[in-house]
Amino acid sequence: FITFCALSKAKGMEIIMKSFLVIGVGRYGRHLCKKLYELGYDVMAVDRNEDCIEPVLPYTLNSMIGDSTKSDFIKSIGVSNFDTCFVAIGDDFQTSLETTSLLSECGAKYVVSRASRDTQAKFLLRNGANEVVYPERQLAEWAAIRYSSNNISNYIELPGENSIFECKVPKSWEGKTVLELDIRKKYKVNIMAIKREDSWYMTITPQIKFEKDQDILVYGANKYLEKFLHFDSSNFTTEEEARDND
Repeated sequence: FITFCALSKAKGMEIIMKSFLVIGVGRYGRHLCKKLYELGYDVMAVDRNEDCIEPVLPYTLNSMIGDSTKSDFIKSIGVSNFDTCFVAIGDDFQTSLETTSLLSECGAKYVVSRASRDTQAKFLLRNGANEVVYPERQLAEWAAIRYSSNNISNYIELPGENSIFECKVPKSWEGKTVLELDIRKKYKVNIMAIKREDSWYMTITPQIKFEKDQDILVYGANKYLEKFLHFDSSNFTTEEEARDND
């Protein structure tokens, strides 16, 4: 499983420590706290239900029980001290909307709110959210793409109709170099990294030779990635290889 944090470490980049506030720690909020904690960040959790707070205590530096629709309570948290505030409430949109608005009013630097429908997203964006996420929709889209091909291990969707895919090296690439394949010109995609044993290497030179069953990270515009990956193939062939086999 690839994360931007892992990629940064592979590149030797400095990881900037951030702090996060997560309001609403049901299943989504709980997993969010756990993952942020595993990535080494400081996390504070807030929920009105004490039973929800207890499971996330191992993953947070601090936790509070309170009503996030109350201005005094939000002010007491010191929301401006956090780099990002997540509104992870999923079962009460009115509470989510009010919480989002209060966070913005109280000086939150960046607010990411949860939505399940486009209509909700519009209201959240108009009332203080800097960004909206759709956990169920995004997971469904990830699963559909991940399991529509035997070759894709993971993918990250980026702004502007671009993505990064983790996949296996095409069979026709085995034993050949980046220079020989002329990948950027022929396929209009870029190789970001290759995996050797358990480590990712992001210094891609023309002389690098691809190995059998090697994992690679491919970046590019979605329209070219879809052609390159040839999603509906049971074996990993590029679109060009598929035509040659016809």
